[in-house]
Amino acid sequence: MKNFQKYKKGYYMPPVKDLSWADKEYPEKAPIWCSVDLRDGNQSLVIPMSIDEKIEFYKMLIEVGFKEIEVGFPAASDTEYALLRRLVEDNLIPDGVTIQVLTQAREHIIKKTFEALKGVKNAIVHVYNSTSVAQREQVFKMSREEIKQIAVDGAKLLKRLTEEAGENYRFEYSPESFTGTEPEYALEVCNAVLDVWQPTADRKAIINIPVTVEMSMPHVYAMQVAYISQNLKYRDNVILSIHPHNDRGCGVADSEMGLLAGAERIEGTLFGNGERTGNVDIVTLGMNMFALGVDPRLDFSNMPKLVELYERVTRMHVYERQPYAGALVFAAFSGSHQDAIAKGMRYREEKDPSRWTVPYLPIDPKDVGREYDGDVIRINSQSGKGGVGYIMEQKYGIEMPKKMREDFGYCVKGVSDRQHKELLPDEIYQIFMDEYVNVESPYKLVDFMLKKEPDGMRSGILDLEENGKPLSFKARGNGRLDAVSNALQENLGISYKDLTYSEHALEIGQTARAVAYIGLVGASGKITWGAGLDTDIITASIQALFSAINRMKSGK
Repeated sequence: MKNFQKYKKGYYMPPVKDLSWADKEYPEKAPIWCSVDLRDGNQSLVIPMSIDEKIEFYKMLIEVGFKEIEVGFPAASDTEYALLRRLVEDNLIPDGVTIQVLTQAREHIIKKTFEALKGVKNAIVHVYNSTSVAQREQVFKMSREEIKQIAVDGAKLLKRLTEEAGENYRFEYSPESFTGTEPEYALEVCNAVLDVWQPTADRKAIINIPVTVEMSMPHVYAMQVAYISQNLKYRDNVILSIHPHNDRGCGVADSEMGLLAGAERIEGTLFGNGERTGNVDIVTLGMNMFALGVDPRLDFSNMPKLVELYERVTRMHVYERQPYAGALVFAAFSGSHQDAIAKGMRYREEKDPSRWTVPYLPIDPKDVGREYDGDVIRINSQSGKGGVGYIMEQKYGIEMPKKMREDFGYCVKGVSDRQHKELLPDEIYQIFMDEYVNVESPYKLVDFMLKKEPDGMRSGILDLEENGKPLSFKARGNGRLDAVSNALQENLGISYKDLTYSEHALEIGQTARAVAYIGLVGASGKITWGAGLDTDIITASIQALFSAINRMKSGK
């Protein structure tokens, strides 16, 4: 590919390259989560949310379990200022929830931010300024000392205005563009800010290390985080936060490795919405923990509801294959996958329902509000007997013999292939009913009267129609089904062997229906299947025989 020579790494390695954090397998507890959907997520929308939409989203975030929510940049937008005032005036901030606001380290912006905060009991004032080499040289044209002074002056103003307001607001500082900043310089700036704030155990400061633009592989970012974590002043009184973006598609990996490296808090958005390629996806992060047996301290048990609200108020779309949340993330179309899932589900029920070990499904779809039929096993031309059989069994109670499931699977695949579409469960059931059950052409069962003889045989009369023409045959055999089979072969010139039979009830009670399955091996060696459905099991069995014979006659 042309022009690759004009790119070089824009990040800086820390002075100490510590990888000891990589010995950990996964974070053992959830971080402090801070949603930035209403600010960072909203500013990236083509049509930003209205105040009412933001409030609906905000209430959903609280319901999910967020305790820290960044509601906006009140000095930058009248709408965001009005939102914060609405939250205060309508008493919409629960005692256990902390509101976060963002401000640049500029005096007039900070002062307006404090005006918007009047009446808020629990708040985090998040101040930032850019520290990267590119920003210092190209945008601000300032020295390292001048950039650090901006941060220090902003920290002092936050502290003074909070004291003047008689409030106990907490403070957060971000060296924006950290990923393009020398780590030792970013550390110097952060420590200078902390010297102003003098954080204590009961009023901890937050130092946020943003991946403003992803520039490195995740392990490099984690080494940068580890360096900051190990060298911050007042470390016991500082909460180390990270705010990953997703320019390289590594936002989740940056976050997970950052947590291992010492971060305790994460800022992100529910489905990864944000500037450019977006913020880190908190749903994916939280559910990754969940799938490892760690409580994420967020409730995603009704994922369809979250997706619906998110798509409605943001006008964004959750990609069908997005982890955990997409419409197709649990869907298996492949025949081999479906077969393994179906067998895994049965194994789990028989062996240990308390543990989830089903092949191809990292979590139980029901844990995020999804259903097995329609969400997991999906049928198209790539599907096989296992998936089709699973749907018929789980949704409709149809337990076909193994060989019949295979035959029906090919039948369904053929329909899907010809129609070029996925088949829904009810469509699959209808194919079964139309193709296999109580097939009445050319031969239709009318009635049968078979009595038991002294020798144990059954004999009597079989009434049927052939293309509408009435026929009656004498029937005799060692059972009702055998007697009918003998009568049909003797009088209709039909020949088959190795009749395979099974049956089961579909419901329980006096009016319960039974279903019977019969497979017949014709002269060519091919097995043809039929099914019968009736409230009487004997009638269902004979109907199944007629169905198999009629299908054999038609070449199926």
